[in-house]
Amino acid sequence: MHAVILFAHGSRDPAWARPIEAVAQRMRERSPDVEVRCAYLELTRPDLPETAAALVAAGAQRLRVVPMFLGVGRHAREDLPLLMQTLHEQHPQVEFELCAAVGENPQIVDALAQVALG
Repeated sequence: MHAVILFAHGSRDPAWARPIEAVAQRMRERSPDVEVRCAYLELTRPDLPETAAALVAAGAQRLRVVPMFLGVGRHAREDLPLLMQTLHEQHPQVEFELCAAVGENPQIVDALAQVALG
């Protein structure tokens, strides 16, 4: 099974996760054969290790982690690589792919520019 984890920061406000969940839902609609889950760094559950473990238990052999960050700050540069290293150690049989933060993707930059221009 191929799976994608959308990884975001998290917030105390439950409404904060709605856009991330909306992206996950759109992905499910476009590619029903890909298992898509959301995971959060802090303040929101589930976290990345919990989500990865559930997907591995469900049979995932390849996990793609997509950081849903516009900017590449400390979390993307330091925290996430450590989490990924731990996942590799906990699940050596699984192929993990860590993508660049979505804010580094030119398509996202263009889409945001278009939204801002109206």
